Amino acid sequence: MKRREFTLGAAAVMLPGLPAWAQSGKGYVELKQPAPVDAPKGQIEVIEFFSYGCVHCMNFVPVFDPWIKAAPKDVTVRLEHVHFQSSFEPLQRIYYTLLAMGQVSAVHEKVFKALQVERKRLDKPEVLFPWIAEQGLDRAKFESLYKSFGVATQARRAMQLQEDYRVEGTPALGIAGRYYTDGAMAGGFERMLQITNQLIEQERKRG
Repeated sequence: MKRREFTLGAAAVMLPGLPAWAQSGKGYVELKQPAPVDAPKGQIEVIEFFSYGCVHCMNFVPVFDPWIKAAPKDVTVRLEHVHFQSSFEPLQRIYYTLLAMGQVSAVHEKVFKALQVERKRLDKPEVLFPWIAEQGLDRAKFESLYKSFGVATQARRAMQLQEDYRVEGTPALGIAGRYYTDGAMAGGFERMLQITNQLIEQERKRG
């Protein structure tokens, strides 16, 4: 999904191609200003920027999950849900609520399926909360966290991080606070991961 290409509940609108800074020909760009990194010293951080409203992100899951499981011990991986406009916030809140409940691994792919395949409007609380209960989660706890300041703060932080990385599409990967690539830039999921592996090795050599 290109930046500000909105797929939830309306026909997609595609913006023009990537900006000049992204046209490196290498399949990735090095950030002019490093982005914040949460990983401890000695760890190389990889961030996937995604949206539940992005069918490409859903299709990336079975490609990226094996990569995560096989990642070296010095690589830390986390996900951040993008916010390209206000309509993305309910989907952000779903992810960060699941994260707070420790239920991402159990429900993550189900959210994609409900939105992208079954076309359930999980961006609507009257649809989302009963659906959450159907998945066996504590509805009251989910609702409380979903509406909480903590989840809202995480969503805002993710929005700032996507700006730091200048995210132009999803799924995208940020590496070590220094590099950015996405499927369109790299030319496909497998190439995106090959580039990420190369950049991890490059960072490892940098120390």
